[in-house]
Amino acid sequence: MFDYLRDPQEIYRQSFATIEAEADLARFPEELRPVAVRIIHACGMVEIADKIAFGENVAPAAIGALQKGKPILCDAEMVRQGIISRLLPADNPIICTLNADGNAERAGKLGTTRSAAAIEDWADHIDGAIIAIGNAPTALFHLLEALISNRLAKPALIIGMPVGFVGAEESKEALIAHAGDIPFATLRGRFGGSAVTAATLNALARLAAPGQTPDGTTANPSGADKGDGK
Repeated sequence: MFDYLRDPQEIYRQSFATIEAEADLARFPEELRPVAVRIIHACGMVEIADKIAFGENVAPAAIGALQKGKPILCDAEMVRQGIISRLLPADNPIICTLNADGNAERAGKLGTTRSAAAIEDWADHIDGAIIAIGNAPTALFHLLEALISNRLAKPALIIGMPVGFVGAEESKEALIAHAGDIPFATLRGRFGGSAVTAATLNALARLAAPGQTPDGTTANPSGADKGDGK
C-alpha cells in the first residue's frame, strides 16, 4: 500500500549519510564521531550536534570498563531496557536500583526523588563502572554530591543526559564543571532522555565489542539491528 524503504541496513546508511551531510561533526575527535552520529540519530535532530559535550578520554574509559566486565548503572528502567546486551563485550551487568526494596522510604527520609535515593544502592557496584543517567536531574545532582564528598568510589565514565524543564540543564552543567578527572558524555540544555542515553552507551559498546563496526551498519549482515528499532 505504501512505498517506503524496508531494508534496515539501507535505512541506516541513508540516515547516517544525512547526518554526515547536515550536521557539524568537525569538532569531534575521530574515535567519538560515531558516538556523536548515534546521539544525533537517536534524537532525529542534526542541530543537537552543537549540544553534545564530551570530557577527556571517553572512548578509552568506556572500552576499558566494558572489556573488564564492569557494570552499567542506570537511573531508570527505560535506560536499562534500551541497552543492547549483545553488544556488551563481557556480559556486563546492567543494574537499575530504582525499584529496590526500601528505596521509596529512603527517598522520603532524604527528602528527594526515588531516582536520587536509588544511587545509595550503587556503593557496591560503582567503582570503575559506567553510569547512565537519562531521566532524573536529581539523580545526576545526587551522584555528583556523593562523588565530590567521596561517599562513593569513582566510576569509569558518566553518561549524564537527563531530560526536562526543571534541573536538567543545570545538572548537566554541574557535570561538566565538577566531573574532575572522570570522563563524561552529556547533552547541554533541556534535551536528553532514556533513548539517547542508551544510544550513547550502545555506540560506546560497539567500540569495545570485537567484530562490531563503529556505526553498526554491517554488524548484522542478514538483518536488522533489532536493539535500535530498525
